[in-house]
Parts: sequence; C-alpha cells; structure tokens
Amino acid sequence: MEKFGFQVIVDEIFTRLSAEDIGRFKCLSKNFKRELSSHGFQMMHALRGGDSVQKKLLSFKDTSIVVDDVVAGNLDVVRSKTLSFPNNIHPSFLRILSSFNGLLLVCNEGICCQLILWNPTTRRYKVLSNDYFNYNHDRNFDTGGIYFDQFNDLKVLNIRCYRNVTVARVYSRRCESWRTINFGSVNNYDSSGYSWSTGVYADKTIYFMVSNYWYPLGERNIVAFDVLSETFRMLRFPDSVVVNPCQGHFLTIAKTLHLIVIGKSAELTADLLRYEEKGWMKVFVFNNPRVVDYVDRRQRTNIIEDNKWLITSIWGDMIEVDLSNEFLKYLQHFLYN
Repeated sequence: MEKFGFQVIVDEIFTRLSAEDIGRFKCLSKNFKRELSSHGFQMMHALRGGDSVQKKLLSFKDTSIVVDDVVAGNLDVVRSKTLSFPNNIHPSFLRILSSFNGLLLVCNEGICCQLILWNPTTRRYKVLSNDYFNYNHDRNFDTGGIYFDQFNDLKVLNIRCYRNVTVARVYSRRCESWRTINFGSVNNYDSSGYSWSTGVYADKTIYFMVSNYWYPLGERNIVAFDVLSETFRMLRFPDSVVVNPCQGHFLTIAKTLHLIVIGKSAELTADLLRYEEKGWMKVFVFNNPRVVDYVDRRQRTNIIEDNKWLITSIWGDMIEVDLSNEFLKYLQHFLYN
C-alpha cells in the first residue's frame, strides 16, 4: 500500500469496484469514507461504471421497482431485486426523465412535484427541485438529461413545457443552484402539440426526439444539447426514412447514438440506425414487427421476455420485435470492437 500510494490505489482500483463494495470500504476508516465520498471519486467511479459490459434493466411496475440482469437478450429473473424509492414513494407517482451512468433523473408527480436525482445502486438521492408549483409545472411535459461538464461538475438539464411555453434550465451539483439557458436559434417547440422524449446521452451530447401529435401528423425533429458548450442545435432526421408517419426511439450502444425507427404504412417496419459523422446508417432490420394488444401487454412481466422486446410507438401502441441472433451478434460485435 505504501509503495503504490493511497491515491493511486483509490484511482486505479477502487474506481473499478461495484457500488456495493465501495459501501463496505467506507466503513473501514474515516479516511476511506472521506475519500470514497468525495466528488472527484464519485465522478471517476460513475464514468468507469458506464464502461461496464454488465447491463441491468430497472422497471417501474404497478406496485414495485425491480432490477434484473440482462443476459444474451433475456432477463435473469432468478436474481431479480426489488427496490424501494426514497421515502417509500409509490412507483405510480414516479416518472423517469433521463438516465446516465447508473443515475436516474426522476420526477415525483405525487402530492409534491419534485425533481429527484437517484442512484438505485447506492440508494442515495438528492431532491433538486420542489418548486414546480412556482414554475407552473405541467405533468407529463417535462424532460431532461444528466451529464458532466468540462470541469467535471455533475449537471442536470431540465426542460419544462407548460401552456405553450418551453423553458430550459441547468442544475449544478457543485454550486447546488439552477440557472436558465436559452435555446438560441433552435426552435423550442413550445406548442402543446409537441411531445419531447426523455434525454439520451451519447458522445458528450444529449438528444431529444420532438414529435407532433397533431398537425402535421408524423412531424419529427431531433434537438441536440452539447454538454460542453451548453448550447442547442438541430439534427436531421434520417433522410433514408421515407415512411410516414413514423417515430424514432433513441438508445445508446457502446456510447454511440442509435435510433430505432418504427414506420407505419402498408405494413409495420422497424429499423435500427447508427449515427456517424456522415449521417445516419442503417445497420439492422427487425423481422416481423407486430403490435401487441392490451391484454397481451398486461400479461407481460418485462419489456424483454423470450428474446422479444417491447417498444412504445407514437400512436400509443406497443410494438414487439424479435431479439434475433443476428441482432445480438451486432450488439456483441459493436460492444467489443
């Protein structure tokens, strides 16, 4: 220990341990507790945790919150864990606005509308805002994202939409305060006809899909927030998608932005695209996507089951696609190469 130095051991070994192990080491001494609770360590641990190939699925059920391991396209339900949200808030009052390296931005839409930053692994949380009534918060119209800026300050982006007014603000964990930012030349899509998706982080950018439920039907827009400059810009929807109406759903694979496009014309289609410097590239076509009716949906215990994956579409339907061997091979190839 003395030869290597305490700080080297903390930076190179402890940052690679699980959150459960970190909790145990905090009990060893005051020095361990102070170092492992510092902002710098938490930042490094969160960044390295994002590189882990072990994936978990957190599900908000009707009456519980469940965490499952994802193994080869299926859930390891044998080792399922049930969690309780802080202060035993019922899951029906909770809505996830964004996730980032194991952290969740959650809106408590119960009696007091709160914005909460929660780590399900360590069970630690922080109430970021309980002033939604002062800001005319409208339920189901908020979104956001979590990120580290260039100074390693953990920040939260919150976009509020209320009565045709859209406001963006950023919370600094270091300063423990909010500040309002403007959209610049980017359309803020403040009409009540627009719906913002949850924020998805990839390559120092948070992406939002903004869709119009009314007119023109099928309009979809991509708004990108650069976490370093803290500015907004527009991103083109894939030109190769000619089916209308269609809807896109973001996901991050190996820190790279991907997009699942659900199209509905003569038949239902589902494609996976990857974002690169030159634009969008189609990398996979899901075979036989289908609409799952309400009865079958209620019988499903998870969104991943029997190598099938449920995806919500803009029309309120649930679309089911097969997690085929070809798709799993693509995931494996892209994750490890």
